Amino acid sequence: MDEQNLIDMANRIGEFFDSMPDRDEALDGVADHIRRFWEPRMRRRLLESLDQPNAGGLAMSAIVKEALHKHRAKLTPAPAAVA
Repeated sequence: MDEQNLIDMANRIGEFFDSMPDRDEALDGVADHIRRFWEPRMRRRLLESLDQPNAGGLAMSAIVKEALHKHRAKLTPAPAAVA
């Protein structure tokens, strides 16, 4: 999964919600969109890049970083069940 592509997609989502006058509503919107429409592997990779400030995390917009930090628990995929 291409990390930069995921960050670019997240930034586009962030651009849309950044125009909202209510910052908390905008942050919730970014996180909700990613949670609802991104598969677990994509969310996991995006959160990993957030934890690597010297890597792709620097390319993330401020609203995306803030939304990921605020809603990390909701965005973190559940561990895969072991059969």
